[in-house]
Amino acid sequence: MYPRLSRSSHRYEFLENARNNWYKKRFFPNTSALTMTSAYLLVTHGSRDRRPQIALENLAILVKQRLSVRTPIIIETASLELTPIPLAQKIEQLALKSKNLTIIPLFLLPGVHVREDIPKEIAIAQQNTGGGVTIKLAPYLGSYSRLPHLIARQFGEDLANGKILIGHGSRYPQGNQPLQDLATHLNALDAYWSVKPSLNDQFSTLIDQGKETITIVPYFLFAGGITQAIAQQVQQLQSTWPQVHLQYGQPLGATPELAQLIVEEIEND
Repeated sequence: MYPRLSRSSHRYEFLENARNNWYKKRFFPNTSALTMTSAYLLVTHGSRDRRPQIALENLAILVKQRLSVRTPIIIETASLELTPIPLAQKIEQLALKSKNLTIIPLFLLPGVHVREDIPKEIAIAQQNTGGGVTIKLAPYLGSYSRLPHLIARQFGEDLANGKILIGHGSRYPQGNQPLQDLATHLNALDAYWSVKPSLNDQFSTLIDQGKETITIVPYFLFAGGITQAIAQQVQQLQSTWPQVHLQYGQPLGATPELAQLIVEEIEND
């Protein structure tokens, strides 16, 4: 491709640089694009139920649509558990497309997954990529300042009604404190699926207070097996207490409003 040149030639340095540039373009055509492209990985817990995964993909589409003006950009999804591809491996695959990665944990509570498991997977991926990729861990979804607004809309403004905000619950020390604080902010009682206080416990508390209307909002990202089980429990409570008007809300879901919150977090990064 290039003639052999004596190092004494005044053109040697110029042509040597040209040769190197040709080599990079021939064998690494997307190097500059990889450096410029930002990639975002939306990470959830994972489920055997297909509904959360479908909702996650729909949410990723909504997020990308709102970030389309910021090109080039990559939005992909991953799960921490119940997935054939470990999170670290998924991060490594994404590193082949971009050298600037941001991991966005779509978790509502700062439990073990947020504090330990995801950082551990990131550390594995960082080591396996040889440190040539910038991987940033963004704040978890439950810490977003405007998230309470989405929850509050389901409760309404009648202060006389009883309110229960129910989440999965965490055994991690202080892991449930953010939900408890959010419930207090919304003038609601906090309840948990896996730890105390339970939905029945808090429902009994509101009955003792004489509440005739009670709204129960699931503090979950997407609909799935647990939210369905909670809905059945609400139906049982309604059958037992027909004189009480029960209302059951919805998980956050793959909505334009939630996508906008994620976009704002990305843009404020």
